[in-house]
Amino acid sequence: MPSFDIVSEINMEEVRNATENANRELSTRFDFRGVEAEFEYKDKQVTMHAQAEFQLQQMESMFRNACAKRGLDTASIDCKPHTQTGKNCRQVIAFKEGIEQPVAKQIVKLIKDAKVKVQTAIQGDQLRVTGKKRDDLQEAIALVKGADLGQPFQFNNFRD
Repeated sequence: MPSFDIVSEINMEEVRNATENANRELSTRFDFRGVEAEFEYKDKQVTMHAQAEFQLQQMESMFRNACAKRGLDTASIDCKPHTQTGKNCRQVIAFKEGIEQPVAKQIVKLIKDAKVKVQTAIQGDQLRVTGKKRDDLQEAIALVKGADLGQPFQFNNFRD
């Protein structure tokens, strides 16, 4: 029986490359001359350090652009609220990986409501979709791609 898996994964090597590119861009920007600001990649998170909140906002858009240039989907970026200690501001950027239970249930409901002739099973942080026809599986893929569920999905292990 044909099947495939729906997963949500981030290439952390590309995130690190995007962080380095954003740091390079930061060093060449005129509006950041003489300002203590930097991006730091550590433990699958990126921390932005700056002297003011508006600089953090500029840095966030700079980082999103760097991620987009590296082929990363910016929908997976999860920005935490900034914290301020003295003169310095700090903001942590995390990445959504894996499909959480509520989102997985939304996907299952989406596929069932469309009456596509496939079975969907939640397996930890991924979903397995099986069906009798390859066309039904492709229809399920199109449904999930078309839905805006707040994070990017990849479709792996397509087997006949």
